[in-house]
Amino acid sequence: MAATGFTSTRTAAAEPEASAWLEHMHGFLPSRRSVPVVRKEELAEGVFSLSIRDGYAARNSAAGQFVNVYTHDGQKLFPRPLGVCGTDGDTVSFIFAVVGGGTAEISSLEAGDYVDILGPLGKPYSIEDNREYLLVGGGLGIPPLIYAAQKIADMQGVRTTALFGYRDTRFADSIIGIYADTAYSITNAEGNVITLLDRWDQGKRHFTGSSEGGSAEILCCGPEAMMRAVHRWAAAHGMPAQFSLEERMGCGYGACFACVAPTVTGYRKVCLDGPVFSAEELVWGRGKEGDR
Repeated sequence: MAATGFTSTRTAAAEPEASAWLEHMHGFLPSRRSVPVVRKEELAEGVFSLSIRDGYAARNSAAGQFVNVYTHDGQKLFPRPLGVCGTDGDTVSFIFAVVGGGTAEISSLEAGDYVDILGPLGKPYSIEDNREYLLVGGGLGIPPLIYAAQKIADMQGVRTTALFGYRDTRFADSIIGIYADTAYSITNAEGNVITLLDRWDQGKRHFTGSSEGGSAEILCCGPEAMMRAVHRWAAAHGMPAQFSLEERMGCGYGACFACVAPTVTGYRKVCLDGPVFSAEELVWGRGKEGDR
């Protein structure tokens, strides 16, 4: 039986032509389409994994991008943006928490139901060969970093260390362990991601005699307070960093201006110009806008 609020009678739309995020900026978007759910699992209380079958999104998603998921509820005008957590063949996976009516309806989906999506959308992380990346995430900011680790695992000369902070339940450790070279996690009772970054830094000094970041770069996603702390830490240690901002979105492709955020060059649309921004682009720590 189809879940309430969703249709299981739509046929999948014709697959759109492939488009990179840069082409989205020039007005080209993949089409909204109906796709089947292949799996749903509750990982922890109120935290779910959802997998859909969509070859286009599976082939064209990059780490840090998201997919808009629609509820087909007329009272919920805007879709819910879910960060891509992983791909396998023509399957795309997400991890999300129930935080309101929209995500509650999405969590009620079961295998065999159909759901409307649009994506992939947004600017992804910039990942290069022959580098070391620290994947620093907190809470529901962790899933996009799992996908980053999956993508990096196929690259040449790239090493990843995952540093994850949880409120309580470590819901993603078994997943990240498949892809990352090294993974550490911590709960609120034990510390936070800055604790883990300090431990990583101490270990680096012990083995290299240097506290400089070297070729390492931080990829970060999570609550804003956590990311601001990581931003300060990276600046103090001379490390480049990229941050995936979490803002309440509307359309997901830059038309509604619901998700603008201040940057050093003015207000930018998080859904289109981001969600990933470099540390240098952000105003955090730069006067009134950045000090809150």
